[in-house]
Amino acid sequence: MGKIIAVANQKGGVGKSTTVVNVAAYLGSRGFKVLCVDSDPQGNTTTGFGIKKKSVNSTTYDIIIGKKRIQEAALETEFENVSIVPATEDLAGCEIELADNDNRLNRLKMQLLTCKDSYDYIFIDCPPALGTITINSLVAADSIIVPMLAEFFALEGLSQLVNSIKAVKNNYNPSLEIEGIVFTMFDGRLNVANDVVSEVEKYFPDKVFKTKIPRNVRISEAPSHGKPVMYYDKASKGAESYELLCHELLGEPLELPKKKKLFSFKRKK
Repeated sequence: MGKIIAVANQKGGVGKSTTVVNVAAYLGSRGFKVLCVDSDPQGNTTTGFGIKKKSVNSTTYDIIIGKKRIQEAALETEFENVSIVPATEDLAGCEIELADNDNRLNRLKMQLLTCKDSYDYIFIDCPPALGTITINSLVAADSIIVPMLAEFFALEGLSQLVNSIKAVKNNYNPSLEIEGIVFTMFDGRLNVANDVVSEVEKYFPDKVFKTKIPRNVRISEAPSHGKPVMYYDKASKGAESYELLCHELLGEPLELPKKKKLFSFKRKK
């Protein structure tokens, strides 16, 4: 049975979609069957896999509303073993349409239960707000990955998210756990960044991933080409960092394969 992981943070711009796209792509390249559910009306995960929003017929909106089954909405991406339920801006309408529905918080969970056995991992990219869509995602998930910036204000956002997780756990999903907290756009040269990491590690021992995702030009460029960074530039620091993060997620040693020297030249005397 597959594992459902929500990637969530109530603050925007922390790398949720980037994390979903790149972790899914790497796991897919390792032979794991992966489904991404884009639950953010901005549709950044959809774009990150090179899917044109105007070309899709079924979206996350359709499965939450109940117009389509998730198997009908899932599209295969061009990347190995990765499928996606895309999102467009119409998803924002779910909040109003489900307002009077007694079962509105279990819609996504009911859909995912019908396909959970077909995938090794299911990642849900959550919107940066604690509304009906995000709560649907947390109710459906087994665990949560929290991307965050190593900045002072990010600590307040993390505190708010933890309170939201506790509320969902107490009322709807008692098995929900934090899979891990991953620092993104990280610059270890900054004192404040290291101070924030230390503070988070103090309150969440064993929950902070050792791997930090750095600020990296290739990570920023890859979405504009509709590719995960490992397919855009596999040798980049960004691609290597996400590979290490996946090793950690899988419980593997934090090391990259040694690069082979193809040629060796000796100077003539």
